[in-house]
This record gives sequence, C-alpha cells and structure tokens, in this order.
Amino acid sequence: MEKIYLYILLMAIVTYLIRALPLTLIRKEIKSTFIRSFLYYVPYATLAAMTFPAILSATDYLVSSVIGFIVALVLAFNKKSLIVVAAASCGAAFIVELFLPYIL
Repeated sequence: MEKIYLYILLMAIVTYLIRALPLTLIRKEIKSTFIRSFLYYVPYATLAAMTFPAILSATDYLVSSVIGFIVALVLAFNKKSLIVVAAASCGAAFIVELFLPYIL
C-alpha cells in the first residue's frame, strides 16, 4: 500500500517539475518545436510508463490482462470514448477470467 503513495508522489513531482522548471528557468518564449513537443508529451509518457505494469498485473491471469489491453488499444485507436474503452476492456478481461480456468 505504501508503494501506491510513493508512485503518486513521484508522478506528482515529475509532472510538477516538468511544468514548473520551464516557467522558472526560461523567461522568454520557447520557439523550438522539438522542445515544445517534448515538454507537451512528457507527462503522458510518464503516466503511460507507470500505468502499463499495473495493467498487466491487474488480473489473475496475464492472458486476460493482455486481451483487455488489446481491446482497449483497438477501441482507443478507433477514437471511441473513454467510457466505451474502459467498459469494453474490463468486460473482455472479465469474460476471459471467467472461462480461462476451465480451459487450462
């Protein structure tokens, strides 16, 4: 349980530093498109890197986690809403969890 608080604190610190350091260290507008895009995507990449391991360990079987993740990716790339993606991926993982013990 303590690891969860550590992860949340680390994510908050990283996100804050990425947003606050450019404001305090750089006084003029950033004109480099590379630096601007880097600063824009870093919080999303950090969140994804911290979320992905939790996705794989969320269920009893790795297979159900992977299938739920694949369903979520397919729906997200097809621009479905967050609720549809979350419900469908949870449902897919749940259905696989129901039947997988009988298959194995």
